[in-house]
Amino acid sequence: MLVLLPPSEGKAASGRGAPLKAESLSLPGLAEARAAVLDELVELCMADEDKAREVLGLSEGLRGEVAKNAELRTAGTRPAGEIYTGVLYDALELASLDPAAKRRAARSLLVFSGLWGAVHTGDRIPSYRCAMGVKLPGLGALGAYWRSVMDPVMTQAAGEGLVLDLRSSAYAAAWKPKGAVAGRTATVRVLHSQLVDGVEKRSVVSHFNKATKGRLVRDLLTTGAAPADPAELVDALRDLGYVVEAAPPAKAGRAWLLDVVVTQIH
Repeated sequence: MLVLLPPSEGKAASGRGAPLKAESLSLPGLAEARAAVLDELVELCMADEDKAREVLGLSEGLRGEVAKNAELRTAGTRPAGEIYTGVLYDALELASLDPAAKRRAARSLLVFSGLWGAVHTGDRIPSYRCAMGVKLPGLGALGAYWRSVMDPVMTQAAGEGLVLDLRSSAYAAAWKPKGAVAGRTATVRVLHSQLVDGVEKRSVVSHFNKATKGRLVRDLLTTGAAPADPAELVDALRDLGYVVEAAPPAKAGRAWLLDVVVTQIH
């Protein structure tokens, strides 16, 4: 099983470990594209702080993020699973997993990124600020840039197993599973169900959507569930107590859509 996650906007500080060794990152087929994004981002942030802040969509209060990007090549690193913070990662609690679950996480979790394309949670990276929605002056919109190089790398990474896609729309734009891989892909959304004047209303609540996805992944990792396809994933999630409504694809080459329906927001 390969689990696709969004990054977090907020990130922990860079570690005290050795600086970035780009050649050590997983998915080496993305190395050239990563180098191009890194080069332009660092150059932009070193040359013109105000322009960099505008390009990156940063408020005045986040001006320090530009200086952080300018030092990406020399900053310390730590595992990506520690760099990414926020609601989903707080709920996932990677650090508190038992050893077996941590090994499963290292193999299966893949975080999409505007700067790196995608990295495993064990890859050592510095803290950075560069969302997928950024449009760099030279390379252009990062979603389109990554989409042009991602397919062969991700198709190989997906192998013959299930792909559980928990990415937000901006990061899903960087790679859309095709063909046989799409048929083994389950895209999950979390819906809050409540009664309003006796009528059920469903909505997406951003905070709880992220938290539920984090808990869902944690439950799969801790129980050692290994669904081979979307249908088995539905059964596994229901066994874990989740209310799941599944919509198999109407046509070949499309992903399954799974709605996880919740009544409590916490």
